[in-house]
Amino acid sequence: MAGSNHGHTPAAWTGVIISFIGFCAAGVFMVAANLVGFWASIAVILLGGVVGLAMKVAGLGMPKESAEMAEARARAGQAQIS
Repeated sequence: MAGSNHGHTPAAWTGVIISFIGFCAAGVFMVAANLVGFWASIAVILLGGVVGLAMKVAGLGMPKESAEMAEARARAGQAQIS
């Protein structure tokens, strides 16, 4: 996993930060017994996923690996083992 760039993109960071803020707020509202604030925070968590996906579609995420690249990576891994 150290050789990959998984999750190190603006789309991933933005989505996670928004979701984390929503998660923290949901915890506060749950302890405060504020049902409306809790559900609004759940909406913020979901919004984080939507924003991250939208940013990925806009080109700020990591592109999917092509079949040729996956095959080359597998061959390189086998060469290191041999």
